Amino acid sequence: MASEPGTQTRVMFQTKEEEPPHRKLGKLTVKYNRKDLQRRLDIEEWIDGQLHLLFDCEEEEIPELEIDIDELLELSDAEQRSRLQELLQECGKPKEDFINGLLYRMKGLRKMSGPLKK
Repeated sequence: MASEPGTQTRVMFQTKEEEPPHRKLGKLTVKYNRKDLQRRLDIEEWIDGQLHLLFDCEEEEIPELEIDIDELLELSDAEQRSRLQELLQECGKPKEDFINGLLYRMKGLRKMSGPLKK
């Protein structure tokens, strides 16, 4: 095979393609404890239902209100109660049962900011 002046030839090496190592799915799929997530979901659904009762209106009519469970978990019991009363100040109905119920349900919950440690 003759090459013309000015052209370069390339040498190609044939390599065996390596397959990436397979990971076990069990170690990748669970970041948080499933029971904690379910408990948190149950609390959020309870909050939603209770807000409908407190404000006695449809979901679209409820004032913009965000109850952040993680934020509450960073506070002391007295601060949690105070924060909830502050958030619910527009509600004309008695709020003590809601606040007591929420604080009771939150007992034992952990902040969800990071993965669980093993």
